Amino acid sequence: MMNLRKRTAELLERDLYNDRPSRIINLILILLISLNVIAIFLETVDSIYAQYQQAFHYFEIFSVLIFTVEYLARVWSSIDLADADETATIRGRIRYMLTPIALVDLLAILPFYLSLYLTIDLRFLRVLRLLRLFKLTRYSPALGALLDVVQKEADALLAALVVLLMMLVISAGGIYLLENELQPETFGSMPDSMWWAIVTLTTVGYGDVIPITTMGKMFGGFIGLIGIGMIALPAAILASGFAENIRERKQKYNHYAQAFLKDGIIDERERWKLEELRKELGLDSDEALQLLDTIMHQARMTVPGECPHCGKPLK
Repeated sequence: MMNLRKRTAELLERDLYNDRPSRIINLILILLISLNVIAIFLETVDSIYAQYQQAFHYFEIFSVLIFTVEYLARVWSSIDLADADETATIRGRIRYMLTPIALVDLLAILPFYLSLYLTIDLRFLRVLRLLRLFKLTRYSPALGALLDVVQKEADALLAALVVLLMMLVISAGGIYLLENELQPETFGSMPDSMWWAIVTLTTVGYGDVIPITTMGKMFGGFIGLIGIGMIALPAAILASGFAENIRERKQKYNHYAQAFLKDGIIDERERWKLEELRKELGLDSDEALQLLDTIMHQARMTVPGECPHCGKPLK
């Protein structure tokens, strides 16, 4: 049973164990996720849905069955992951179930089971099913990096969101004070003014609601200028997080390459492992080759009696 559980973890966790059966299983899951997204879009076309309603229904049941088995298998085998504690079976599985990627897997199947017991609007149900698209973050290094960055920079992003909400309230209050008397139908209350505040602070500027007083126009211009910096703040946080994430990925690649170079050479098997690691980390092939050349050059510099450039013995 333990061997079966460990093999299940190996097959499902592509990032940790990369073999041929694992690739096949993950390609099937990626294809199924993509077909689900296409099906959800086609269901919104009334003529297509009316003609193929039964086919859509059976495909939904089949997809939920596969995703449910996948979710239960991941939870069951989660204690055999590389960073898991095998002795704490129940606590380890609960800890895994609370991870962001496991919650995405749960949300991918939850709407179907809720619809069996609750009356849910079909349109709302379709939107919930689109959450299955986030399952692709498991198979894409770029999407996985985005999820990691958002998770690590959650505190900074939350702080930026709080400041943005404060500015929205101040903007709505200010424009309400300046424009309420002349435009009561548009700026009749602070909640009504919130739409203008959002459009202006995000620098979208639809133009459907505009101030007409001199002070209102000046205030709107001021808020627009502040909005440029406010919207750039989360982007700067994410950019900094991405830069740190890339640095960590390169560092991990360097660590493995240096470990393989302890004996002075990198054989074919080690090169294959480095190539698999490069794909998992999402590094560019030229970039990885440059990193490897740098490491090999540094290794030669530390070998006494050899030329640091060509590796030949010094006379």
